[in-house]
Amino acid sequence: MARKSKSNLPELYLEENKDQIYENALAEIQSFELPLGTTLRSVYDDQPNAHQKFMEKLDACIRNHDREIEKMCNFHHQGFVDAITELLKVRADAEKLKVQVTDTNRRLQDAGKEVIAQTEEIIRCRVQQRNITTVVEKLQLCLPVLEMYSKLKEQMSVKRYYSALKTMEQLENLYLPRVSQYRFCQIMMENLPKLREEIKEISMSDLKDFLESIRKHSDRIGETAMKQAQQQKTFSTALQKQNNVNYGRNMHLGRNRILESKNEITLKRTFEDEDEHEEEVLTAQDLVDFSPVYRCLHIYSVLGDGEIFENYYRKQRRKQARLVLQPQSSMHETVEGYRRYFSQIVGFFVVEDHILHVTQGLVTRTYTDELWNMALSKIIAVLRTHSSYCSDPDLVLELKNLIVVFADTLQGYGFPVNRLFDLLFEIRDQYNETLLKKWSGLFRDIFEADNYSPIPVANEEEYRIVISKFPFQDPELDKQSFPKKLPMSQSVPQIYMQVKEFIYASLKFSESLHRSSTEIDDMLRKSTNLLLTRTLSSCLQNLIKKPHIGLTELVQIIINTTHLEQACKYLEDFISNITNISQLTVHTARLYGLSTFKDARHAAEGEIYTKLNQKIDEFIQIADYDWTMSESDGRASGYLMDLINFLRSTFQVFTHLPGKVAQTACMSACQHLSMSLMQMLLDSELKQISMGAIQQFNLDVIQCELFASSEPVPGFQGDTLQLAFIDLRQLLDLFMVWDWSTYLADYGQATSKYLRVNPSTALTLLEKVHRGMKDSSKKNNIFAQFRKNDRDKQKLIDTVVKQLRSLVNGMSQHT
Repeated sequence: MARKSKSNLPELYLEENKDQIYENALAEIQSFELPLGTTLRSVYDDQPNAHQKFMEKLDACIRNHDREIEKMCNFHHQGFVDAITELLKVRADAEKLKVQVTDTNRRLQDAGKEVIAQTEEIIRCRVQQRNITTVVEKLQLCLPVLEMYSKLKEQMSVKRYYSALKTMEQLENLYLPRVSQYRFCQIMMENLPKLREEIKEISMSDLKDFLESIRKHSDRIGETAMKQAQQQKTFSTALQKQNNVNYGRNMHLGRNRILESKNEITLKRTFEDEDEHEEEVLTAQDLVDFSPVYRCLHIYSVLGDGEIFENYYRKQRRKQARLVLQPQSSMHETVEGYRRYFSQIVGFFVVEDHILHVTQGLVTRTYTDELWNMALSKIIAVLRTHSSYCSDPDLVLELKNLIVVFADTLQGYGFPVNRLFDLLFEIRDQYNETLLKKWSGLFRDIFEADNYSPIPVANEEEYRIVISKFPFQDPELDKQSFPKKLPMSQSVPQIYMQVKEFIYASLKFSESLHRSSTEIDDMLRKSTNLLLTRTLSSCLQNLIKKPHIGLTELVQIIINTTHLEQACKYLEDFISNITNISQLTVHTARLYGLSTFKDARHAAEGEIYTKLNQKIDEFIQIADYDWTMSESDGRASGYLMDLINFLRSTFQVFTHLPGKVAQTACMSACQHLSMSLMQMLLDSELKQISMGAIQQFNLDVIQCELFASSEPVPGFQGDTLQLAFIDLRQLLDLFMVWDWSTYLADYGQATSKYLRVNPSTALTLLEKVHRGMKDSSKKNNIFAQFRKNDRDKQKLIDTVVKQLRSLVNGMSQHT
């Protein structure tokens, strides 16, 4: 036993040693010191079960650590719980604190906005204040300069040239250097040398005084010269009229003579002075003192500078010519502006003509001709421009009279004026345009005031008053007793009289143009044609298109245009009597009133058709069909009877129209009514139709056919008017008789009973009726005895629908 114990001692030692090794290995592993290779090799030695023992040691170590961790957790668990509890309590307070902080921040932001805005306003005000201060400082520097320059301009205007020079010196030496950086200062500095040169030229000699005197008196000189020329022309015209034995033979020329004498009196008065009884005739020498030019010419000639003087004079006169030829911007508004313009030009050239004849070489004929050609081109350009602004024909006529006097005056001084008379032909076109605009307004007023009803005449005196204004002849109407009515309305004689007044107004412009009677006749006819074909035609077209013009008014307009067309031949005679030119002359133009009034009638007829259709549409819009009704009311719809009564009363008014117009209107109305009814049936928004609704619709179409057969407008042959409803009739018959087998069997044959029924139309309506039947069956399904009949009818409709669809598809493929 003792031996055995001794033999176990080494094993025990080794076992203890091994446990120590495991303990060390575990300690090294727990210390995380790397590398662990040596430690792990010591564990896995050659002894048996080393790995298992090491794992047992490792598990025991792990269990020890777990127990320590559990003890630690148990020790600190209550503290952790207490901490969580405290956090939960603090959470609610934290939320409240957050809300308070957020609200405080918002209020601070709101309060800060006003502070920011006021701060920005203060900054802006301070910037403005600084800018104002800067501007005031700069203006204080600039104001003395501007005051001095204004003073300079004032001194120049009152011809205080010495003071002006002193002011210029102060500006250059004292004031301008202070503000030299500004642009206006540079402009002033550039103008000062020019002003000095201007002063030097003005102060050069007394010639300037003479030129200034001419400039001041040129309009007075021109007025005097034009007055003398007009008096001479009036005297010559009077002698010519006394020597013309044939003058006054035409009764219409009496009015022209009165108008001409009035124009002459008016033109004379415009050129009279304030002292209209003064008999002394003033000349250019009486109005202008020419001694300075004589004296200057002599001085310059003696000094040997005559050529310089001549060049200077001509240069200054050219400048004055350009000033005289420059019109005022408002010259076209009054005749006084034109009169002053012409007077200045005439005065200018009267002076030049005088200088040409009383001096030697200062001006030559070549110089005056060149100056006149330049002026004439400018005058023509100015008159072209300003006359185009004139919208008053009376002002244009006065302008023409002034141009004639202006041309006659300068022609008396030897200046060629043919281009002025050519210009008058251009102004004549402008005059005609202003007349056309004026008469357009007159025509519109007449049409607006017209009542569009025949003119009633109660007695012979009223009848003669009307026919004295308008050439109306009707033997049948003459046989009737008073009171009676003329077929035209009040606007017809008024329009006719206004056309004659237009011819008189157009004739006024042709006077004094030195044109032949043939040319005047041609001008009158052309202007009258423009009045008829453009102005009157446009007014008629606009009148016809106005919405307040109804069918009655349109009928009266057609009657009016017929009578105006017949009166055109009397207007041609009227022009021939004025000009004494026969209409049989080869080159005599014709009036185009025939086409004008014919076009107006056609437009009125088209508007009648349109308004009739619109009225029919209005009645159709108030139609209120019950498309689900089980049976018809037994009578036509109220709206349709009202429509037929309206058409009857309307077509009674058409009795005064040409038969073709009334028939066309009636046919158009019936066709439009038929088409509108068809569209009502085929409306895509209408989904279902009952057979009762079909029957009610059939009653309405029957009333339309009865109306067509009653011949509301005479002249239709047979059942022509009823054919307008043939499409509707065949379609409704197909549904009323329910004859689908015949329709499908005869489709495409010329002898088909339903030739006008289109498969697509029939299909659309059948589908709506089919849906109506289905809806009716659903409502009435309590009647069991009808279910089988309904099913049979549904099957029949389905079969017909399929066949119609095949027809429609075949037509589409063929197309």
